[in-house]
Amino acid sequence: MAVTIYTDGACSGNPGPGGWGALLSFNGTEKELSGGEPLTTNNRMELMAAIMALEALKKPCDVNLFTDSRYVMDGITKHMINWKRNGWRTADKREVKNQDLWLRLDAALAQHKVHWNWVKGHAGQAENERVDTLARNAIPKII
Repeated sequence: MAVTIYTDGACSGNPGPGGWGALLSFNGTEKELSGGEPLTTNNRMELMAAIMALEALKKPCDVNLFTDSRYVMDGITKHMINWKRNGWRTADKREVKNQDLWLRLDAALAQHKVHWNWVKGHAGQAENERVDTLARNAIPKII
């Protein structure tokens, strides 16, 4: 049986104050996580949601992770292998943006078997709407 995780990030201004939210569920038990930063970007909050959710797992797990972030999804499924091979540089030799968080996510991924799933944001999918609310509600707590 796998852990199911939904993640989302939000930002008021980009950059600006931002929040992230995650919902972890396993065998009928759910846990909500959220947090934020006073000056950040939407992409950083999307990454933080995935990182914090994976780091919250106490032992190696099979994970089905759902995100509405193309930035995170494409980074993981299309680009990360080449970024690592190229010393964390893009195809045009620039430093990967948010490298600190990509490195942290990479370390968290090493502990688990993660199946990445993209879900359309703001399309009425209940868990995605729930983590969107968690992320947005985390913003005022930090400003």
